[in-house]
Amino acid sequence: MATNYGYIRVSSYDQNEDWQLIAMRKMEIPPKNLYVDKQSGKDFKRPQYQKMLRRLKANDLLFIKSIDRLGRNYTEILEQWRYLTKIKKIDIVVLDMPLLDTRIGKDLMGTFLSDIVLQVLSFVAENERINIRQRQAEGIAAAKAKGIRFGRPPKPLPDGFHAAYQKWKAGKITGITAAKECNMPLTTFRYRAQHYENINIS
Repeated sequence: MATNYGYIRVSSYDQNEDWQLIAMRKMEIPPKNLYVDKQSGKDFKRPQYQKMLRRLKANDLLFIKSIDRLGRNYTEILEQWRYLTKIKKIDIVVLDMPLLDTRIGKDLMGTFLSDIVLQVLSFVAENERINIRQRQAEGIAAAKAKGIRFGRPPKPLPDGFHAAYQKWKAGKITGITAAKECNMPLTTFRYRAQHYENINIS
């Protein structure tokens, strides 16, 4: 007998999956058949997805809210879709896109049209992921150009740092000695010295 399943994915633990759960409840999917992953959709190595995959059998029906909930990688979405429908022989319904319902249009034309829609939507999902990354990188670059710093502020320099730095810079003491005078590891001293020098040059 065929069984209905629902798959839900959010990108992180601080995101809310309620909107997807509400959609699944309307499909009357038993709670035990709902699988939720809270991680990136960059690949399909997700614990709940893999657990669900092991349970799926021929003629079962899988509901997802939108194609990007299945995944974000264009190539892998297509491969996974074909694996689910051709190898596992299950049906898939994408709730936000009625054309992506493998229960209907199983003739050649229907399959052709759904394949085209799937490829377009998969491409859009991946393209949006790339655009988000680019916008984030551009935003960070713009913020840095304005002098905005990211991450935790560095610890204040120890009282004797300037004197130790000057002696080390003049070749009067070694880096190891200077680091000991500042009570910090040598690598930390060199890093802070480089930063200190850049600030003073600018």
